Amino acid sequence: MKKKSVINLIKYFSEENDAGFRSEAYEIAKDFDESGDNQLAEYIMSLLSNSNTFVPQMNESEPSMLEKMDTVGDSLWLPDPITQDLLGIVNAVAHNAGINKFLFQGSPGTGKTEAVRQLARILNRDIYMVDFTAIIDSKLGQTQKNISSLFKEINGFHHPEKVLVLFDEIDALSLNRTSANDLREMGRATSSMLRGMDYMNEQIVMVATTNLFKYFDKALTRRFDSVIDFNRYSQEDLILIAEEFLNKYLIKFKLASKDIRLFRKIVSLLNPIPFPGELKNLVKTAVAFSDPEDGMDYFRRLYYAITKEKPEDVKKLKSQNFTVREIEILSRIPKSTVARELKGQNSDE
Repeated sequence: MKKKSVINLIKYFSEENDAGFRSEAYEIAKDFDESGDNQLAEYIMSLLSNSNTFVPQMNESEPSMLEKMDTVGDSLWLPDPITQDLLGIVNAVAHNAGINKFLFQGSPGTGKTEAVRQLARILNRDIYMVDFTAIIDSKLGQTQKNISSLFKEINGFHHPEKVLVLFDEIDALSLNRTSANDLREMGRATSSMLRGMDYMNEQIVMVATTNLFKYFDKALTRRFDSVIDFNRYSQEDLILIAEEFLNKYLIKFKLASKDIRLFRKIVSLLNPIPFPGELKNLVKTAVAFSDPEDGMDYFRRLYYAITKEKPEDVKKLKSQNFTVREIEILSRIPKSTVARELKGQNSDE
């Protein structure tokens, strides 16, 4: 075995370059085979073939256009209609029905990418995410060539039945263009994408996500077996999801005080209630930044984050349907004082 091969193996391992590491390992196996040590060569090949690997087609001048992605993600709560669609995908893939290409469309923060992680865990597949920075190129025709190379790489997996390829925010390749130059160049890129999807190994699951579905290229849309709409959250769904986030972060930060009725009233001040991505940040920040000695402080922080006002105006809090006790918690004004102020307001009326 050459010294260069050892150095390359260590280099690729330290860089977490799985494709480069395995490509070098194949070369080592080939060298052993040519030198007559067939048993060791076969052993190396058997080790490599027991996992998702690329066909050894790359070298340092041809970097991978796919990046392995961790399937472990955040907790995900989805409305029943979306959950049922995901279960439909699982069922279709499990039955090898030739249904393997899916488009997840919806606003930012609706859980599209997290749903891909969840889907991969259920299907027991590795996720390989497309690196669009390695594909989009300013040189005329190069993007088209890169897409062709990408699909060669996708079809080069030894165990396609264990692979899910993610085109996260595929908008960069799929939007309708206005400029004549853009239209011609991206038209060629789209044609290459269509060909790649048509001839992609059916054992591989492909999921693409987009925030801009109404601008999506229609010819490309038709290549997907199913389009899943992630905008289907009711206001009640979002409040329940906010409660799940609250429970999660109260446990994480070891805060015991909880008043779900008050929490729901504060969240309901949002109009409209945002999607889970933004909700999560609101709740997490309110809990994380709260005074650990004051179990109710996160309510005040959440109220401020939502209204941009400190909860000090007793009359306004009353107009927002908070009870005297809830106003006391939010404003830190004693209940008796709150009652007097509100009684004075009523007598003035």
